[in-house]
Amino acid sequence: MQSPALTELNGRARTVFREIVDSYLASGAPVGSRTLSKLGSLGLSPASIRNVMQDLEELGLLAAPHTSAGRQPTELGLRLFVDGMMQLTAPSADERAAIEQGAQGGGIEDILGRTTSVLSGLSACAGLVLVPKDEVRLRQVSFVPLSPAKALAVLVGDDGSVENRVIDLPAELPPVALIEAANYINTRLEGLTLAAAAERLRAEIARERAALDDATRGLVEQGLAAWSSDGSRAVLIVRGSAHLVAGDAADLDRARQLLGDIEGKEELARVLDLARTASACKIFIGSENKLFSLSGSSVIAAPYRGPDGRVVGVVGVIGPTRLNYARIVPMVDYTAQTLSRLI
Repeated sequence: MQSPALTELNGRARTVFREIVDSYLASGAPVGSRTLSKLGSLGLSPASIRNVMQDLEELGLLAAPHTSAGRQPTELGLRLFVDGMMQLTAPSADERAAIEQGAQGGGIEDILGRTTSVLSGLSACAGLVLVPKDEVRLRQVSFVPLSPAKALAVLVGDDGSVENRVIDLPAELPPVALIEAANYINTRLEGLTLAAAAERLRAEIARERAALDDATRGLVEQGLAAWSSDGSRAVLIVRGSAHLVAGDAADLDRARQLLGDIEGKEELARVLDLARTASACKIFIGSENKLFSLSGSSVIAAPYRGPDGRVVGVVGVIGPTRLNYARIVPMVDYTAQTLSRLI
């Protein structure tokens, strides 16, 4: 269901809706018409408020979790609030200082781990960060035949790491092609990252300087592609998961489901990766992402950049949909800006 436009709500409906969302995010409890009528700012009777609440429920923005008269925002309602009504609260001086202190000193992974821990503590959520995987540089490559149709491509990196990939061989590939492909990579591409090696190969082919026949050239390209396919996969660091089970006992089942979502780091990393192209914070609310359809989790994430200005990772938090978005969104955004400035 698509969220209705903010313009579809009149002034009275907007005011009532905002009060309900603000109260729910602060307390976690459904809000009733009698409670709202006691707010002098509304100036409405309980009956008038109930009529407005009914209209908002029909639009899919509110729901009653049980038979009481109280209402709370749906995920659709939270999306409307976040996109069009939320008034952001800038991090305090103490919060900014804590984030900046976490980003000082040590290796990049240490900095990211500390900063994520700080963000977790300040937001009372679990902190998340995608750590960019260092690009391996080629030291030596070999191709070991396994069968007429397959070979094992073995890459030794300049850091001593060894990675193996099974690749398919074209039909009737002469055995000498495996030796020629390895010799070409070791002679012409040693010391380069996988991306740079592939770029040099393309350039030499374009200038007809790659003394390779079609079969051998295809083998070199396939070998580089096999390693590059997951060579840029980032590592996910999670800090402060204990915050997720610190709520009311009624929320424990949902918290357990949320912890299960976090344990599936590969899936969660894919969600965070969706924020790489965002200009600022990206907010995922509940079942908008299938990973959180059961736990009702929300993720707030923002990309951070390296010295050359390219996006290298994503930092953020995960928690229940009942988050203080107005406070946490600027906090995550400031953390990403700090990392971009200091690492």
